[in-house]
Amino acid sequence: MIHLDAVCERIDYGFTASADFSVKEPRLLRITDIQEGSVDWNHVPGCRITPEDEADKRLCAGDIVFARTGATTGKCFLIEHAPRAVFASYLIRLRATDAILPHYLYAFFQSERYWHQIKGAVRGAAQGGVNSTTLSSLVLPLPDIAEQRLIAARFEQVDRLVRIRRYALELTDTFLPAAFRQLFGPRLKAGPFLPFGELVKITGGGTPARERPEFYRGLIPWLTSKDMKGDYIWDTEEHITEKAIEESATNLVPAGSILVVVKSKVLMHRLPVAIAKVPLCHGQDIKSIQCGGTLQPEFARFVLNFHEGRLLNLARGANTEGLTLPMLEELPVPTVPPSEQEHFAELVRRHERLRSVQRESLHQAEHLFASLLDRAFSG
Repeated sequence: MIHLDAVCERIDYGFTASADFSVKEPRLLRITDIQEGSVDWNHVPGCRITPEDEADKRLCAGDIVFARTGATTGKCFLIEHAPRAVFASYLIRLRATDAILPHYLYAFFQSERYWHQIKGAVRGAAQGGVNSTTLSSLVLPLPDIAEQRLIAARFEQVDRLVRIRRYALELTDTFLPAAFRQLFGPRLKAGPFLPFGELVKITGGGTPARERPEFYRGLIPWLTSKDMKGDYIWDTEEHITEKAIEESATNLVPAGSILVVVKSKVLMHRLPVAIAKVPLCHGQDIKSIQCGGTLQPEFARFVLNFHEGRLLNLARGANTEGLTLPMLEELPVPTVPPSEQEHFAELVRRHERLRSVQRESLHQAEHLFASLLDRAFSG
């Protein structure tokens, strides 16, 4: 077991400069340029820097840079093929000696042993963030080069597997919106239309009294906007009792209801829409929609998603604090025969089964990834 600075040639801070897109090189790598463990160098801006400073801050293949502050504190990126580039001041650069392989080090920086040390240091610091002293004092195992090479190779294999499975799931998520536009695109634009309010029943919610803690010790799911993280709702963080329903404005809505967030800061960016898979209650920040016989919930959900931009513009209006009942009721819905809606709903069900298999495959790959790192760096 060694301290990190024993095998590092450099652990230093980046260059303070302003991004300048009129300058082609050197490029200035910033925290925001590192997305999901990769960098699109074509979109990294240039900067103005003296030859002396560039020589000191120039990135080389094998360097590892760390986010030292912000939401990504502690996350790192391995430079494998660097163009002419320097790194910004909110990054720390680590350059290893010949005693340790950069890919082995990069694997260590994904491990629980690393994150346990980093989180402890950040919690104990006067100001949140990672500094060069924290990195220098990290403790890690140092096997011989042959074993480092073996660990790094296994890490790269499993990391690639995780990335491929994650990408496959992301790619699958694009299918249904594309299929919906392909099947119903012309009618979504040209109609004929009916107002949403004529086809569905829309209900609001309520919040049981918070000063009555016994209301929140039941088994009935109670939904808020923070629970709206997927296409379907099976359970919620909080639960309430039947007595809470009886003595408040909240209502039990049936499974199959469409749930829409109508009042939340999240409406600045997206419109959360989901389908309840179990009976539940919800607060005032959500409205529930029950479809009649002429409208399939899955079809109606995608109609709402199709009109997301329009609804978000209404929610951000100067005279409103969110989506109102009339805004939803007046939404144009194309008249599509029930048989075509059912065909699309079956497509959604088959797609969800595929996503379930892919999510399980990704979970297994992530578990393998974590197990490999634990075995390699547990000491």
